[in-house]
Amino acid sequence: MLETIASPWMWAAFAGLVLVTLALDLGVLRRKAHEVSFREALGWSAAWVALALLFNAGIWLTSGPQRGLEFLTGYVIEYALSIDNVFIFLVIFSSFGVPRKLQHRVLFWGILGAVVLRAAMIVGGMALLVQFHWLIYVFGGFLILTGVKMLVSSDAEAHPERSSLFKLFRRVVPSTDEFHGDAFFIVKAGRRLATPLFLVLVLVEFTDVVFALDSIPAILSVTSDPFIVFSSNVFAILGLRSLFFVLDGVMHRFAYLKVGLALTLVFVGAKMASSDFVKVPIGVSLAVVALLIGGSCVYSLLATRRGQVTPHPTDGPSLPPASEEAA
Repeated sequence: MLETIASPWMWAAFAGLVLVTLALDLGVLRRKAHEVSFREALGWSAAWVALALLFNAGIWLTSGPQRGLEFLTGYVIEYALSIDNVFIFLVIFSSFGVPRKLQHRVLFWGILGAVVLRAAMIVGGMALLVQFHWLIYVFGGFLILTGVKMLVSSDAEAHPERSSLFKLFRRVVPSTDEFHGDAFFIVKAGRRLATPLFLVLVLVEFTDVVFALDSIPAILSVTSDPFIVFSSNVFAILGLRSLFFVLDGVMHRFAYLKVGLALTLVFVGAKMASSDFVKVPIGVSLAVVALLIGGSCVYSLLATRRGQVTPHPTDGPSLPPASEEAA
């Protein structure tokens, strides 16, 4: 049985908080599809971060500094790793030519699905660690290999929309090649067809699952408390949509951020794999993660300003129509 700081009412209260914020976001503040401005996205990002830090303060006060630091470290790791998601989302939206005013709708439902999928993956991953402790070495090694692969791979290799699974989906699910407002499905000639917007949503969900294979083991290297693992994950996911619109258009200025993310994965993987032999204080872990991520961002900005890195827009390949692909 895993120990946790949360009572049943705390779980219920947290679930209620998430549902209320999501309902407020989509149902009240964003009823109409519109193009999200940088100022609006920045405001929402600040709001989500402030809410996470306020939640963190509550954990710190009620459960002590150790648990507070665990949440903060986990949140920083998850939020930082979500930046890689943003890059893939940029590629996906560019590939499909998704209008900017429709992007926030896709991200909203994608993030809602991600919360459910992450919950299932966290429960499964923690249950496995309880039953098979040796898996901690497997998870740690997986993170190290992922970090090394990220260091040596190029951005051009990241094309999830070309995956066999997605191509199979396009062949199996009847679809249209044209957008129809913010609709995911339309009825045409008596047939229910998926629009490209729904296909994009499926790809966004698939991409999040792939990235969760890295992020969930990463936070399990920080804490084994299921409430802290889940809540820090959820806060990072909730802030992902606004982070996307903040970074859209400026991502190219963070050329070395990928190096910082890769080294972070290597660090947390090594920490996880050696956890039975070396105990790294949570404060040290937080400092190392902040240094790697922050340092890579600062160096990227300095290199771009000095002309050492040539900024370039994120362009993705155009997908063929469903009818051509099925041929």
